[in-house]
Amino acid sequence: MSGSSGTSGTSGTSGTSSGGGAGDAPDGFTPDPRRWKALGVLALGLSLIVLDGTIVNVSLPVIIADLHLDFSEAQWVNSVYSVVFAALLITCGRLGDRFGRRLLFVTGVLVFAAGSVLAAAAGSAGPLIAGRVVQGLGGACVLPATLSAVNTLFRGRERTIAFAVWGSVISGMAALGPLLGGWLTTEFTWPWIFLVNLPIAALVLAGTAAFVPETRDPHPGTGTDLPGVLLSATGFGVLVFALVEGQTYGWWKPLQPLHFAGLTWPADAPVSPIPVLLGLGVLLLAAFVAHEFRRARDGRPAILELALFRHPSFRWGNLAALLVALGEFGLLFVLPLYLVNVLDLSTLIAGVVLAVMALGAFLAGGITEKLAQTMAPAGIVRLGLALEAGFVALTAVFVRADTSPWLLAVLLAGYGLGLGFASAQLTGTVLADVPPERSGQGSAVQSTARQIGSALGAALIGGLLSMLLAHTLPDRVEEVPGVDPQAAAQAADATRASAGSAIDTIRAQGETGPLGAQGPAVVDALDEGFAAATRTTMFAAAGFLVLGLLAATRIPRTAPARQPKGGATAAEPADATIR
Repeated sequence: MSGSSGTSGTSGTSGTSSGGGAGDAPDGFTPDPRRWKALGVLALGLSLIVLDGTIVNVSLPVIIADLHLDFSEAQWVNSVYSVVFAALLITCGRLGDRFGRRLLFVTGVLVFAAGSVLAAAAGSAGPLIAGRVVQGLGGACVLPATLSAVNTLFRGRERTIAFAVWGSVISGMAALGPLLGGWLTTEFTWPWIFLVNLPIAALVLAGTAAFVPETRDPHPGTGTDLPGVLLSATGFGVLVFALVEGQTYGWWKPLQPLHFAGLTWPADAPVSPIPVLLGLGVLLLAAFVAHEFRRARDGRPAILELALFRHPSFRWGNLAALLVALGEFGLLFVLPLYLVNVLDLSTLIAGVVLAVMALGAFLAGGITEKLAQTMAPAGIVRLGLALEAGFVALTAVFVRADTSPWLLAVLLAGYGLGLGFASAQLTGTVLADVPPERSGQGSAVQSTARQIGSALGAALIGGLLSMLLAHTLPDRVEEVPGVDPQAAAQAADATRASAGSAIDTIRAQGETGPLGAQGPAVVDALDEGFAAATRTTMFAAAGFLVLGLLAATRIPRTAPARQPKGGATAAEPADATIR
């Protein structure tokens, strides 16, 4: 991979902290002898936060039942991690460039561990969501620090391999999360999905002290962009809040009053607060972009370097990453609810079904290196996204109330294959033209795009599921002969509000519950209605993956770079400061 053609080496390395390197590359770059061990530590730290982005999904039905969460609270447990993540990634990437990526990485791991303790100790929705907020803050520090450190420590073919490792960790850990979550929840209790982070965090901190060098931008500029931080964080937060809470407060007509900071939006207002908040979020983000333009024009430091978007690979790659994450994480929100509540699988078996995606992802990791010898990275990304979209749509076709989970597992393995191809190459493709001294900015923007997609995926796909359930469930239960209309309506409402966990309660009651002899028939109707809603949401997720594929077709299709014997491309700029 080559750097930006308009960037020249402006600063050499200041040496390594371990007394010598492997010799200077043609561009004056001196590789750190600990770089591969550092990559292992960074990958473990990355695994920590990626795992936590998906480990909650399969355990969510159990958490909902244990803490009595409603649908909106369940969405927030899932979304708030990504919301905080997305809102602060750009800022954290800038901080890493300026003050040191290893320092940011260590800080993030410590904060993440503290959030894990808070979440594990939660006894209600509020403390659990607060713990997820703290985890998101830690993750926002860790992710750009890992990617920008990789971008700085490696050159040439080694960088290509390092990016492949980085992408494979993301896809593999995202797929393994449900399996680990299912096992921990089944064999122990759901708090262990958070407590498992503590020993991993300890290993990461020890490895960082031993192997990871400090890197930073040698020309970070001075001053801060506090207005930019506030505009971006508030804009993202308001936008996702509106998407998550649309079903609660009404998309247009108010359903209930909204209370916030001593103010009340009344239930008899002409319009719901949701469209107003959606418009406010868009305006705040537009103001953020305009503010960043002004700061760049005036030569002042900004948290987002909009000049990076001049590169087609960066511009279209980030759009593809956002759309793909929207589809992927929307899928991971909906599928566990269907597997546990409709197919009546244990969290462990549901985790096994979802973890089969990891087999495809790891298989893709082995194939990608061979494909990369004859196919451009952008081509591999397109191949992966085509496989993802195709297998998600095919899986949706087979989603029924009585579908074999092992058939779904086979189809999800094909989806995982595409996930592995796309994830392993998309990151390196996006950052191909980003100078290493701006790698914190570039990696933070790329990570932000994915996290915005993650948050919007849970919000949009979850909101769509809730909307569909509100229509399909009452229609299905009303068709059950001899059922009491009021009891049937209550069962449908409880199922939607609980994201499906009420089905298990009604199933356990059999013919002895409020529905009497019609109880089992109502369960069948609820299963069919929930499966129908899930099927539609999965087609929607496949649609977002197709949009991501279309964006990826605009990424320049460049051939794999030929590497000189020194291991670095001649066009690559000199490294940022390493010590």
